[in-house]
Amino acid sequence: MDTDYAIIGGGVVGLSVAWGLLSRGRTVTVLDGDDGSFRASRGNFGLVWVQSKGMNQPRYARWSQRSAAIWAGFAEELAANTGQPVPLEQKGGYDLHFSEETLQATVEKYETLKAQLDGDYPFEVLGHNALRIEEPHIGPKVVGAILHHQDGHANPLKLLQALAADVRRMGGRVLTGKTVTAVTKPDAFRITCADGTILGAGRVILSAGLGAAQLGPSMGFKAPVRPQRGQVLITEKLPKLINRPSLIARQVDEGGIQIGATNEEVGHDDRVTQPGLSGLAAEAIAAYPALARAQLVRSWGALRVLSPDGLPIYQESTEMPGAFLVTCHSGITLAAAHARLLPDWLEGTEAAPDLEVFSEARFAVS
Repeated sequence: MDTDYAIIGGGVVGLSVAWGLLSRGRTVTVLDGDDGSFRASRGNFGLVWVQSKGMNQPRYARWSQRSAAIWAGFAEELAANTGQPVPLEQKGGYDLHFSEETLQATVEKYETLKAQLDGDYPFEVLGHNALRIEEPHIGPKVVGAILHHQDGHANPLKLLQALAADVRRMGGRVLTGKTVTAVTKPDAFRITCADGTILGAGRVILSAGLGAAQLGPSMGFKAPVRPQRGQVLITEKLPKLINRPSLIARQVDEGGIQIGATNEEVGHDDRVTQPGLSGLAAEAIAAYPALARAQLVRSWGALRVLSPDGLPIYQESTEMPGAFLVTCHSGITLAAAHARLLPDWLEGTEAAPDLEVFSEARFAVS
């Protein structure tokens, strides 16, 4: 056997899990795809976000809260280990509204969720004038916002770089350009790649994002994941304009303002489109009119990884015990939980979080 764990997929999800297992003394090999792979980790918005998560499943809100609460310590440890800072700002985030009706309807949903969470859902509603004190550049079309105090944002590329560096520092192997074609289990796991690489492992974690849909069924998983395109814009570096992030825009640590993102059901098409980018720009200018004068420097499209209900999937295969499916569309928010808490579930320790609500049983055909 070559390794205790083989992790298929080297994005933020796979590397976070690898980091956690290495921290516990396990040997880990990460098999990452080629440059043509669809990579959610390189196209995401960088939010560490609790707000609006779990509206129909409070356990998802709890899981997001647990991760957000330990994110800062996780980032600090990565930075200390690698010398590569992982910028994080966690002083709340906004859900901006352009109508009183949508604001009130959302507040009512939040109050319901707050009751289900025994009051642990710290948010406040800011009318336009109160919001203007917090955000002097907010536009007159914004009638108000919900400020959720557990929210924040990070630099996702620096997170990815620090994770990769620390995984290697701890002795993890990261093999790039590997397309896994088959996983079998005559005794230990045997993983075969398109280039002829063969790896033996005690356990296998499938965290290949959209790639799980192809490989998952052969390993005993339903893996009902689908792509959803998100287009994003980023401006030139600007003086401080936005104090807290929102789902419309955030000012990144380098100074640029990231604008996004669309939610488009277009299959595996990750291109940018003029209507998509124009819509993003118009909404951002409505929220922050000063952005009308900003120069745009880059745009991109990337594919989210979504399950049918939008929640993560954590599943051990019944056909191949020791094989696990780990997939979600909130890889940044959940990075700390995947690094600190998920290894207990994978290892079956007494401290294992109860993740039954995220199993594939919820997709059973009735």
